[in-house]
Amino acid sequence: MSQSIDLINLDTLAQELATIQQTGSKRIALLGSRHVPITHQTLIEMMTYALVLSGNRVITSGATGTNSAAIKGAMRADPNLLTVILPQSLDRQPNESRQQLEQVMHLVENPSNDNLSLAEASYICNKEIISRCQQLICFAFHDSRTLLQTCKDAEEQRKVVTLFYFD
Repeated sequence: MSQSIDLINLDTLAQELATIQQTGSKRIALLGSRHVPITHQTLIEMMTYALVLSGNRVITSGATGTNSAAIKGAMRADPNLLTVILPQSLDRQPNESRQQLEQVMHLVENPSNDNLSLAEASYICNKEIISRCQQLICFAFHDSRTLLQTCKDAEEQRKVVTLFYFD
């Protein structure tokens, strides 16, 4: 039993090392809470700006807070390297997000999820985002169930996960 655990840990370590050493561009998912202080949003925007300037493709969702900051940073650096996947249709997004989202070139809507709760639609959306990325950077609170489950799902798919807690 311990041998299989050691192999899994060694495999995970090898995958993380390969991702860190990769010099080419990566597909990085950036997700997080809607309830983020403005100072944190500024840092997320700057980090995303730097990731895109380095040639990385950023994939996020369309909510306020973390995702909005990521969109701002990516749009400033290179709008072509940003993909936004919405949990539902654009019409179901908050008014404060819609104007920003209408500027995104690579926008994926999911109107088939309009009949679901936002939590259910977000979970499905996050799974799609994870399937498209190599690495996940997530900003969450310790009680952010959907985001923490997304991180767990990404780890199970052997994605490199970097999780930052706000609390």
